[in-house]
Amino acid sequence: MAGKKKEEPQTFEQQIARLEEIVALMEKGDAELADSLALFDEGTGLIHSCGKLLDEAEQKVVRLMKGADGAPVELPFDTKDESDG
Repeated sequence: MAGKKKEEPQTFEQQIARLEEIVALMEKGDAELADSLALFDEGTGLIHSCGKLLDEAEQKVVRLMKGADGAPVELPFDTKDESDG
């Protein structure tokens, strides 16, 4: 195993592109059952991974508001105040 190079993690965009390839291959319907199952497994893994990346990105998104003392305060992005309408 000394000669095996560790793969770099794929970016979100690369994972989505691969997922689109998998969908196209499966929609063609000409893959053998074992290949279809392998594609399905890979696709579900990619969906899980992309979902995790999106969750992490969502947690990083914050909204800055002016606090009572005038200093900026970080709030979750989906928090609304009276001025939002």
